[in-house]
Amino acid sequence: MKLVAYWKGGKAGVGELAPDGDVVYPLALPSADNDEGGLPVVRLCAAGGDPPSGDRSNPIPLDQVSIRAPIPRPRRNIFCVGKNYFDHAHEFARSGFDSSATSGAVPDAPIIFSKVPECVIAHGEDVRMDAAVTQAVDYEAELAVIIGRGGRGIPLEKALDHVWGYTIVNDVTARDLQGRHKQWLIGKSLDTFCPMGPVAVTADEVDLTSARVRCWVNDELRQSATLPQLIFDIPTLIATLSSGITLYPGDMIATGTPAGVGIGFDPPRFLNPGDRVAVEIDGIGRLENRFVAMPVTQEAV
Repeated sequence: MKLVAYWKGGKAGVGELAPDGDVVYPLALPSADNDEGGLPVVRLCAAGGDPPSGDRSNPIPLDQVSIRAPIPRPRRNIFCVGKNYFDHAHEFARSGFDSSATSGAVPDAPIIFSKVPECVIAHGEDVRMDAAVTQAVDYEAELAVIIGRGGRGIPLEKALDHVWGYTIVNDVTARDLQGRHKQWLIGKSLDTFCPMGPVAVTADEVDLTSARVRCWVNDELRQSATLPQLIFDIPTLIATLSSGITLYPGDMIATGTPAGVGIGFDPPRFLNPGDRVAVEIDGIGRLENRFVAMPVTQEAV
């Protein structure tokens, strides 16, 4: 199933995307649950309920809704994995921005950081670049895991049983802040720095043995790799995180990005206002966002 969260007539909704992608079959969820996007569906399935199906008698044309991120506000910080493709690990180590390279380019254990929930935006929304904050904005195409049944101490051989499904994220990064602060949370968590979507899919929709991750900048292919090229596969990531941290339904893990990011070029090819970045993953779809200049840094009101 492909799950889509949307706005229609000022009201939030959640639905099942038809196989042809032209219409949405709405799910019968309480209105308060609709505000959370796909999270209530994940929680229902994790509790042993049957996955809800969309109302075939009331299809909504996709062009009549505004797509939201499938999980508009994750339940807590998104777990992220650094340097999880061999070629990217080497390009990042060469870049001079890698504060984790003391033991070599390729990590011997997963490198985990996080992005705050509030940085999530939807397919089609603009990523805002604040020139007063960063001059080095980069893209990172990634598969994100959505945890279904939670747990602590999840064994490797049972880890995939705890996956509800997957979505796409662009782990947008301010490289100058990443280098300056040594820890990565600030450079990864600026407002709008986590495009997500356009849909979330159940685990059966993605073939982990062959699915390809691709990224284009202004129609130029920059990244292309298959999921088997991950250094630490999805079961290893789940087992590692859950060894001492209880995972909950709706937790998300961004699994790392392939080679071809802007910092990997010589000289680096950072993003500019007006650039368009598209990420595709087999079985999920295409996430596309425009990068725009943010005129001023604004105080909270």
